[in-house]
Amino acid sequence: MAAAMPRVRGKLTAQAPLAPLVWFKSGGAAQWLFEPADVEDLQEFLRDLPPDVPVMALGLGSNLIVRDGGVPGVVVRLGKACGKVEQVAPLTLRCGGGASGIAVSSAARDAGAAGLEFLRSIPGTVGGFVRMNGGAYGREVKDILVEADVVLRSGERVTLPVGALGYSYRHSTLPEGAIVVSATFRGEPGEPAAIQAEMDRIAAEREASQPLRSRTGGSTFKNPLPHKAWQLVDEAGCRGLRLGDAQVSEKHCNFLLNLGAASSADIEALGEEVRRRVKDSSGVELEWEIQRVGLELVKVSKDSDA
Repeated sequence: MAAAMPRVRGKLTAQAPLAPLVWFKSGGAAQWLFEPADVEDLQEFLRDLPPDVPVMALGLGSNLIVRDGGVPGVVVRLGKACGKVEQVAPLTLRCGGGASGIAVSSAARDAGAAGLEFLRSIPGTVGGFVRMNGGAYGREVKDILVEADVVLRSGERVTLPVGALGYSYRHSTLPEGAIVVSATFRGEPGEPAAIQAEMDRIAAEREASQPLRSRTGGSTFKNPLPHKAWQLVDEAGCRGLRLGDAQVSEKHCNFLLNLGAASSADIEALGEEVRRRVKDSSGVELEWEIQRVGLELVKVSKDSDA
């Protein structure tokens, strides 16, 4: 497959370990990891890449389980070159797909744009939370997004208004293989000091209620409205439940933890056991919010001829 890889100006690495790049610190390698020099580098790469090679984007790796068998095809990771945040009009920011939620909310504060404070609590990049309609504290990306620039699997760059993204709860209709390279957000008039105070409140509340200093993937299951996922998990007796080194957090039981040596298979199996117990307890079928990607590791028996 190496011969089929287009020439790039950025960095292209074969069999790149992904565990160091994701919050769970588990999982296999990317067949190829591409870190483009800029958006044009990404466009040219995707244009020249054989169309049957799968492509997925990786942000900060916070809401992701990479399975132990690794990810086939190409994983694209947008870095600082695609992370610029700039004010383009009053209360309006254009943000690169690699920019973090903290960077965007801080720039909004400096611009006196209120309503973006919730991005301070989303541990991901613009590309990820635009794709998934990320949200917290009563707001979602769809409430502040004007438009997004997307590079399609063909390499074509298109601008999509918010109405074209088919947003619903933690979901969009962006096509498979499309990568968000920038987004334009608009806020409301606000005082920087008040915006900072709200960001501080959000940060303190997260610190008090979530296991932020652990190997975790963030919120594991979508809230099955009108219920709260964590309450259903707690009522099913799953707080602190362990499978090897994978554990349901005792601090916030909609978080799974890697206590040290858990494999991705352990973490995913624990999540499925939680789903089973919640279904038995409440009749509600929890839906994963964490994305699970890649291949399961095939174990070969000692008695096998393989």
